[in-house]
Parts: sequence; C-alpha cells; structure tokens
Amino acid sequence: MTIWELDFYSRPLLDEAGKKLWEILICETPTRIQQDPAALFRYSEFCGNTDVNSITLKKAIEKAIATSGQSPTKIRFFRRQMNNMITKGCEDAGIPAAPSRRTYSLMQWITEREQEVYPQEPNYDTTAAQSSSVQYPALNAVALPDAVRGDKGDKWAIVSLEAAAFDDFDDWEIAFGEPFPLKNLDPNTKIPGLLIFSPRAVPLAGWMSGLEMGFLHLQKNPRASLVLETGVSDSWIVADLPNSQTVQEAESFETAKKAAQGIHFLAIQQNPNDEKFAGLWMLQE
Repeated sequence: MTIWELDFYSRPLLDEAGKKLWEILICETPTRIQQDPAALFRYSEFCGNTDVNSITLKKAIEKAIATSGQSPTKIRFFRRQMNNMITKGCEDAGIPAAPSRRTYSLMQWITEREQEVYPQEPNYDTTAAQSSSVQYPALNAVALPDAVRGDKGDKWAIVSLEAAAFDDFDDWEIAFGEPFPLKNLDPNTKIPGLLIFSPRAVPLAGWMSGLEMGFLHLQKNPRASLVLETGVSDSWIVADLPNSQTVQEAESFETAKKAAQGIHFLAIQQNPNDEKFAGLWMLQE
C-alpha cells in the first residue's frame, strides 16, 4: 500500500509581480520501521496565485504519479481551509483524499524548506515568513462508540519502550496499525505509549483503523482524560483519569513524549497476557 501526503499553499516567496507564490508538495508516507526516509518519493511544484485551483493540482498529481511510477491508494492532507480544492483535485486524479493530521513526513519537509530553502531565494518575503499560522479551535472530545467498547469498560496502562525495541516492529503480529521510521532518535530514548485492554480488542482496533490517527494528549478540562486526535478536527476520549494518581501518570506520559520528539504509540490487546496486538499505531504530536 502506497500513501502520499500533500500540501497546496502559499509560501513566503513573491513572483515578479510581487504576488505570493504557491507550492504543491507531495511526499510518500513511510509504512515500515526499517524504511529509509531518504528513499521515499518527493515532488514539488510552484505556481502563481492565478493557477491556484483543482485543475492545477490534478495535473501536478498526475505528473507525480508519472515521475514516481506508482499510484497511491490515498492522499493525506492537513489544511482544513483547502479541503474542497484538495479533495476535488485528488478525486479528479482518481485518488481518494483523506483529511489527516497523520502527515508527519510532510510537516517535517515543510519545516526543512522553511528553514533551509525559502530563505535562500532572492524573492524571499520576510514579512510573510513571520506571520502566524492558522490555528483551529479546539473541539470537545467525545466518548468512543458503545459498539467497540467492552460491556464492563476497557482497562488501560501507560507504558514505555526504548526506541531500539521497535527495530523489529515490522515482524510483530499486529492486526491493524501503522508505524514510521525512528531514524532520528537515540536507541535508548524511552517511547511512551498507551495500552488499551479490551474484550472487544479486534472490533475496536478495526474501527480505529478507519480513522486518520493523529496523536494522544492529556486533556484536563472539562474532565481529565487522555484524548486521541484523529482526522483534522475529531477528538475521542480513550481513557478517563478519575483521580490524582492517574492524572500524574498522564503528566509523566506527556513529559516522556516531549523528550521523544513527540513520538508515542497507541496499542490495543485483549488482555495483558496477549503476545499479539489487535492494533498498534506509532504517533507523533
């Protein structure tokens, strides 16, 4: 399965008429722990503001497909304000579009270009580069559907594994999930994770596999809980924190997550003695 990540947005660069330049970025999503990020496909193309439309995007996607020699099963994008144009451009090219915050490779590439590429251009616009990014309003998290929860409630535990422990991830027995390479982490770095134990582990993992998994984080209001962010705006309560001890565990989870460059994981098993996973996703905030 090949997945791409896409961005179509203005950059801090100006054309000859002093108008903003726009850029289409397309990159491949890594799907294995032992995948070399340098070997993943990347495509970029600038365009003027008069060419910002779904037709231009469709043509760029078709060029990327021709260049790479492969067609993705879906294309992820994170910019909610570009939803209609990106969705139409992808679908006109015959590829399903998926609004998602699981665009880790793309975000890293954009950061690299903002720091190393755009400032070197003669038409670099310092004012535009310093402008604030779009902030989306926080939405209230909702409970997981009853159909995928155990009758007596699911149990959970916060755990951690050294980064080196994921070296053979590609060989683990996992029904649903998605990894990504941990190339920039010290092998001894502790990767925190949330383990959910559920009698309905497989239905829960199967349901989650249909979501665009973003990241886990601690939410203290309106009630303390661990929340899973999916898509570009959905939030799900995956673990209630009923007392100060569980809140402290979640705070330690957040601390460990920051020390691991935001990398963490969500795993689902039927019980603590299980040697296989119904689901396991590597995540990054």
